[in-house]
Amino acid sequence: MDSARRQEILEAALQVFAERGFKHASIDAVAERAGLTRQGVLHYFPSKKKLLLEMLSFREQLNRAHLAEHPVGEDLPAHFAAAVAFEQGHPSFATVHSVVMAEAVTGQEPASGYVGDRLRSLQIHLTARLTERYGERMPSGLSASTAATAVLALVEGIHQWWLMDPDPDADHYPAIVRETLSVVLGPTGDGPGDENRDEKGDGGPQTPAVNG
Repeated sequence: MDSARRQEILEAALQVFAERGFKHASIDAVAERAGLTRQGVLHYFPSKKKLLLEMLSFREQLNRAHLAEHPVGEDLPAHFAAAVAFEQGHPSFATVHSVVMAEAVTGQEPASGYVGDRLRSLQIHLTARLTERYGERMPSGLSASTAATAVLALVEGIHQWWLMDPDPDADHYPAIVRETLSVVLGPTGDGPGDENRDEKGDGGPQTPAVNG
């Protein structure tokens, strides 16, 4: 029951934070949306900051679960395209992310600290993954670090674009991601260490569920 109630609160918080941002959202508004009292929400999440961080983690968990259910093997462009498609199917997730990013740019906490740490973590993780997969240079000629930054910037930008300009073709923006990353990373092929991947039981890329 506690797990179900926590999820109800997080889903309500997604809607409220997407509409109002962190600064103007309130525990009372989340409680009203969830059909609880203020104390009922505080029982599970003792502060608005804790609720925001748990909500962002909840969003990532759902994204990762979706990607695990729809594996794309070693096709990294398809992996990131699938992440964008998931966000398109859950616009409140992308809206919350955009609101948090905007607050981080203006130095508002806790958004600023969270976003800064998250971006650094994603860049480091993806650089390591690309290096493991391709070596120091991508087939396109880009360094692993440059390619990782380009990938994250593309996904982030695509999220902003489709929020402002939704396209009736559900695959339009995921297709842009697939095609662009095929150029950024270069032709898909066996990279260093691939000959051992099947033996290790690696069923797909362990890239992060990017928030955009």
